[in-house]
Amino acid sequence: MAKSKTVFSCTECGGQSPKWQGQCPHCNAWNTLVEAVAAPAAAGPRFQSWAANVTKVQKLSEVQTEEAPRDPSGIEELDRVLGGGIVRGAVVLIGGDPGIGKSTLLLQALSQIGQNRKVLYVSGEESAQQIALRATRLALDTSRVDLLAEICVENILATLKREQPEVVVIDSIQTLYTEQVTSAPGSVSQVRECAAQLTRMAKQSGITVLLVGHVTKEGSLAGPRVLEHMVDTVLYFEGDSHSSYRMIRAIKNRFGAVNELGVFAMTDRGLKGVSNPSAIFLSSYRDDVAGSCVLVTQEGTRPLLVEIQALVDDCHGFQPKRLTVGLEQNRLAMLLAVLHRHGGVACFDQDVFLNAVGGVKINEPAADLAIILAMVSSLRNKALPEKLVVFGEVGLAGEVRPVTRGQERLKEAAKLGFTRAIVPSANKPRQEIEGLKVLAVDRLDQAVEFCRE
Repeated sequence: MAKSKTVFSCTECGGQSPKWQGQCPHCNAWNTLVEAVAAPAAAGPRFQSWAANVTKVQKLSEVQTEEAPRDPSGIEELDRVLGGGIVRGAVVLIGGDPGIGKSTLLLQALSQIGQNRKVLYVSGEESAQQIALRATRLALDTSRVDLLAEICVENILATLKREQPEVVVIDSIQTLYTEQVTSAPGSVSQVRECAAQLTRMAKQSGITVLLVGHVTKEGSLAGPRVLEHMVDTVLYFEGDSHSSYRMIRAIKNRFGAVNELGVFAMTDRGLKGVSNPSAIFLSSYRDDVAGSCVLVTQEGTRPLLVEIQALVDDCHGFQPKRLTVGLEQNRLAMLLAVLHRHGGVACFDQDVFLNAVGGVKINEPAADLAIILAMVSSLRNKALPEKLVVFGEVGLAGEVRPVTRGQERLKEAAKLGFTRAIVPSANKPRQEIEGLKVLAVDRLDQAVEFCRE
């Protein structure tokens, strides 16, 4: 029996190398080459005549366009992240940590969609009995949900052609294999080829495909990086395993806006959408605590109020500590330098700890001003004025720069009962917002001076 030939494929770019090496020769990524069995060469001529297939060229202005129709999934927070609903023929990839609720959410969505459309749940990890037990535990009406336990892509495609469902869930893409590739399920070549066949089928037949993807220990989707390029939408499940709240974030969406956020609460009856997540993040907020400041951040089209906590304490070691949870650590070092130079507050001999309450991750620079005021409040052990919200980007010269959607942020704060706001001058509303007193600042020292009062 002939020995199988092996190659080493890169998990980032999918490039192949005949031998293992520490760095991928194609994308220069380190420690990404994994061993896989090479696929046999296809029989027949390798190249065909370039004149055999000629595609017609047309003017871009002559292409007929129409808005992609959307069908609601029955779960409002999921529709928000998808851009208004599911699109026919779209391929959606959902990734997240094990046990975070991916299968539960999709089973809930299929039970709702199945009331009006034909749906199919393809399971490659769990048996039919396990899925039925979950549906019973969640009290779902699955009388219109078809189930298929299969991991061979060829068999799945044949079933889809015969049954003609409108929405299909594949749980998960890493468990599938195709007979065209000889490597084991979950390998780079298998994941890439299985995803390519399912995507091709979705575009040709108009079936909506929802793929469940595993994640690595670093938190990124397992498999080749090209997997995210193949699909139309990429969603990430986020959340602490010790918390009952889950968040879905869209990082790619060809049919809608990215960075949209959906918030869910995990209950004994599955995931329930949270219509007012700001109330959750501020559920334990107190005005009389030093080192606490409320930030109005923006997640897609939704403004969120998040509590930023800071703890500034004397350093008891040789090197002061700088730790953040939910915030960017490199930006903290820059803000400390700006605070010393332009705010007159030195923290070079202090340990600084920052936390975004509620497990939310904040990446936008609009959190700069809130972080600085929380640190100043903790250093002086003096609480900020009550019912105060803050947002604004701080530059290296000490200026406070405007942020996007300032009007929507202030209206959300006023709706939740806040009466004061510190914002950049360019974000000051032209018309007063009822019940909200806005202080516009141009420089960092102006905001720090306000906190001394």
